[in-house]
Amino acid sequence: MSSQKTTNILVERYIITSVYLKREVIVDFYFPPKKVQTSELSLLLINDGQDLVTMHFEEILDELYETDQINDLFCVGIHCSKDRKNEYGTAKYLDYKGRGARAGLYNQFIFKELMPFIRRSLSVISFKEKCFAGFSLGGLNALDIVWNHASEFSKVGVFSGSLWWRDKDQDDIDFNEETDRIMHRQIREDDRFYPWLKFFFEVGTLDETADRNNNGIIDSIDDTVSLIDELVIKGYNRDTDIKFLELNNGRHDVETWAKAFPDFLKWGWG
Repeated sequence: MSSQKTTNILVERYIITSVYLKREVIVDFYFPPKKVQTSELSLLLINDGQDLVTMHFEEILDELYETDQINDLFCVGIHCSKDRKNEYGTAKYLDYKGRGARAGLYNQFIFKELMPFIRRSLSVISFKEKCFAGFSLGGLNALDIVWNHASEFSKVGVFSGSLWWRDKDQDDIDFNEETDRIMHRQIREDDRFYPWLKFFFEVGTLDETADRNNNGIIDSIDDTVSLIDELVIKGYNRDTDIKFLELNNGRHDVETWAKAFPDFLKWGWG
């Protein structure tokens, strides 16, 4: 373990040797500035924890706490591996290139190794609530984990999510974006409804340039809006259960996600 405190936020780094992933996983703990009752502490897991380091996440937290804009939150940044495209897919379905083959193992790591490690480290039996967030493919993975383990979570944050993730090549003659996008289909075909779940989505207007259906809207926005539509059809309220943040001139990069993250934190824990 190593620790640092350049702000009022204490950051501790741990290395977990994962049996499931067969690798060492770096995790960063971001503690709230004051000690609180564990029953009042919320947990936020964040994929691509190395991006939090780049954006100086502790400074973002520090400013929000200093101005009383968020409540007590314990954040855990999970660093990705070199095999990111396999660990961060959807656990039940591979994409059309066979990517996501280790996503099921990543699920096992989260629930059977990381969560017990967090509880032991903090001497916490349970949190007030548990939430998950991620960037790009890590955002897709966070949504996949939350949706398929809804009893464990209450909120999810998806930044520039790879919601295009599909099991058929878009160049295939029978490709149909309405049925071949994996996350959309999971939500549509799931008979269950989880009324406690809340969803935050961020996309930048310069997130990409691709427009596969030639409707004048970039795919990342199209895919996010259509997934929100699926949630609304499922029964979620567009105003109270879902937040969609479209950042003008926002890009698919850490700088943009750093700008958007305070909105997510204030939305979820303000």
